[in-house]
Amino acid sequence: MTDLGQLSTLLVYGAMAAYAVALVAFAADLSGLRTRAPEARRKALGIAMTTTKLGVVLHLAGVITRGIAAGRVPWANMYEFSILATLVAVGIFLGLQRGRDMRFLGTFVVGPVLLLLGVAVSVLFVRADGVQPALDSYWLVIHVSIATIATGVLTVAAVLSSLQLVQERAELRAVQREAEHAAEREPELVTAGAPAAKATTPRGAGTGRASRLLRAMPPSTELERLAFRLNAVGFMLWTFTIVAGAIWAEHAWGRPWGWDPKETWSFIVWAVYAAYLHSRATRGWEGRRAAYLSILGFVCVLANYFLVNLLFDSLHSYSGLG
Repeated sequence: MTDLGQLSTLLVYGAMAAYAVALVAFAADLSGLRTRAPEARRKALGIAMTTTKLGVVLHLAGVITRGIAAGRVPWANMYEFSILATLVAVGIFLGLQRGRDMRFLGTFVVGPVLLLLGVAVSVLFVRADGVQPALDSYWLVIHVSIATIATGVLTVAAVLSSLQLVQERAELRAVQREAEHAAEREPELVTAGAPAAKATTPRGAGTGRASRLLRAMPPSTELERLAFRLNAVGFMLWTFTIVAGAIWAEHAWGRPWGWDPKETWSFIVWAVYAAYLHSRATRGWEGRRAAYLSILGFVCVLANYFLVNLLFDSLHSYSGLG
């Protein structure tokens, strides 16, 4: 391995160390929400955001030096795809902070990123080297880079959809509790000549620690809208990925589509997200059902990435180990 290749690996490890510190700090922030310790929260958030930004700088440097060491774009195998997709996910998380406070996402974005980087360096790692002849094409720059960005975008959207389900459940429980309290008070209020209390929809209402944590998050409707926007962007990127891949396949193999396992699963991913966008736009599938489809789409993305690349024998096997 070249010196730059070793430097790239060290930079990725440095990014992982920074993300690990950030993850602990983000967790401490959530703990501060639960224990109502605002001073501790501010300090924890400051440390978390600073170390996340430091991690992104090291992460980006690791990706760049990897490309220089290999003498090509740094996304030709699963290891490189992983380190680039996670970089995109963290970059989107930081970008979401502009105009709104989305720091509560830190634990739920940095945690999976750290996990995937751990898998990348321990299981998927390959030496920085050239590529097989089939990959020696400008379509590698176009096709795989867009697929990587799409994966990062869809990752953050799936996180938002998961949190949406948690928040929506808390909101429904709050409405039920308020309705029960109103029903209990109604006889007394009617006897006293006062109007009965109406149920409201407080965001994460309640006095428990989990409720205080959920009150710091936006309402489920806002989480769903943001997830929808990211999924729409991710879907367009994924569509371009499939089209570019078909053009590349025509040049490399003489046919645009052959129902190779990778192609089949890429189409399944596209179909799930197409159903998500269509259902939400035309049938009013907002809320829980939309979140389930969003999460199902991301599960298909993970299956397409791990199961197909590692377990199936296909023309795309060069994207796995080796």
